[in-house]
Amino acid sequence: MAERRTRGVIGAVILITLGILMILSSSDIYGFDKSWPILFIVISVSMLVQRFKDIGAWIIGTAGVGFFVMENFYPEIQNWGKYVFPVLLIVLGGYILFKRGREARPL
Repeated sequence: MAERRTRGVIGAVILITLGILMILSSSDIYGFDKSWPILFIVISVSMLVQRFKDIGAWIIGTAGVGFFVMENFYPEIQNWGKYVFPVLLIVLGGYILFKRGREARPL
């Protein structure tokens, strides 16, 4: 039951974050094109609150911080990052799915 309550809180926090980012973008205070990685960071923190050792949460958080830094402080590497980071995320996600799939199989 506590897990369901935590998931509800996580979903609410993600929705609130998305709403705030959209308002900031609509108000021309901080564009969504630069702030969307904050969603990755919020999702990661929410997952880590549930289970601190979740490797997927750490990967999502690291990707969020990487994208945020790239979008806001190093725009000159955006062309490089357009392909390398997404491919890296796909490979890591596939690895996690493969690893969990193998752990779930009975011997």
